[in-house]
Amino acid sequence: MFRRELAFAALAAALAVLAPVSSSGASKEIQELQRDVAQLQDQLRQLQQSQNQQLTEIRTLVQQSLNAAIDANKSVAVIQNGFSQNLREQESKVVAPVVGLGTRMDQMSSEMRTVQQAISDLTSMMGKLQAQLTDVGNAVKVMQAPAPPPPTGGASMSGGAPGPAQNTEAPSISARDLYENANRDRQGGKFDLALQEFSDYLKFYGNTELAPNAQYYVAWIHASQGQYDTAVKEYDMVLEKYPDNNKTPDALYGKGVALTKMGRRTDGAKEFQELMKRFPTSGLASQACTQLTNMGLKCNTPRAALPKGGGKRTSRR
Repeated sequence: MFRRELAFAALAAALAVLAPVSSSGASKEIQELQRDVAQLQDQLRQLQQSQNQQLTEIRTLVQQSLNAAIDANKSVAVIQNGFSQNLREQESKVVAPVVGLGTRMDQMSSEMRTVQQAISDLTSMMGKLQAQLTDVGNAVKVMQAPAPPPPTGGASMSGGAPGPAQNTEAPSISARDLYENANRDRQGGKFDLALQEFSDYLKFYGNTELAPNAQYYVAWIHASQGQYDTAVKEYDMVLEKYPDNNKTPDALYGKGVALTKMGRRTDGAKEFQELMKRFPTSGLASQACTQLTNMGLKCNTPRAALPKGGGKRTSRR
């Protein structure tokens, strides 16, 4: 609208300049037109001033908005800085106690392990003390046993030569107690004492149910002490004197290991193969197979029928 009025005013001014001033009527029109142009110019100046004023106000508002935004950014930075500082303070207050608690827990764990070790040592000492008390009790039983009767194979009534002396020595302890003492000493690492006790058991109770076990442990102790030659002989005693017993698989495996330790790998392999043939379902059969594999031999575990009495398994003690 403003542009149209401005163009009209400019056109009117141009016509007034170009038109000839020949009559008074035209002069009046030109004067009126000039007056209108002056009024339009005045309105134009006012409008320009109003626009300038509005632009100034707009610039002021924009500057104020920018200042407010800057102040807001500063406030946000201050808040963020305060938040970060509070977070660091909280971390310093929380982390330190947690670290201290972790250190204390580690110390308590170490102390608990120390206590457990002390209890284990005490238990071991109590076991040794119990074994010593048992040995003392056995010694007392031996001391309290009555003296053996005199030999009956002396000189005859007719004055002939004396007969052969007879072994009248009798055990002063029951078969079960003697076996339990020997097995406990074996488990406690007292191999020499256990070997003597198992030998006494075989001497006095060689026909009892636990005799094969005692014979096996005699061989086992010799093998544990590196006496493989003697161990092989004792294992043979288990296999020959007690062929049908629960220790036959163990004796076959132990003999095979002892022979292998002696460098007699072929003989040892035969024992392992015999074990797998006679006792294919035994747990020792898999160990025998491992031994053969380590020797570079093939391992086959046929599910052959067990020999008579070979599969009978009683409790192993």
